[in-house]
Amino acid sequence: QVQLVESGGGLVQPGGSLRLSCTASGSIVGIYGPGWYRQAPGKQRELVAGISISSVNYADSVKGRFTISRDATKNTIYLQMTSLKHEDTATYYCNARLKSSDYGMRTYWGQGTQVTVSS
Repeated sequence: QVQLVESGGGLVQPGGSLRLSCTASGSIVGIYGPGWYRQAPGKQRELVAGISISSVNYADSVKGRFTISRDATKNTIYLQMTSLKHEDTATYYCNARLKSSDYGMRTYWGQGTQVTVSS
């Protein structure tokens, strides 16, 4: 089964750090345009960080605090979050176009991982 599985969420105090991981599993041939999104209660889902062919993009609210990266050998995308604030509290989702030998190119979402910033 081709899927994205996130991990690494949790409860952290303001100013703390967390690293989220998103691993693609199945008959993966390639990962394209990976990104992290988040959705807070009552708000729309928003792009936090994304990797395109030529650039890495961040939402203004997380620039300088969050870093997206990838490890192609592990089919994994990371989101390193530092200097966390209350307003970073949300469910974080991984998104990517996955090319697999079973299904070709499709867009996938992870199941989401909760990040709560609270003292």
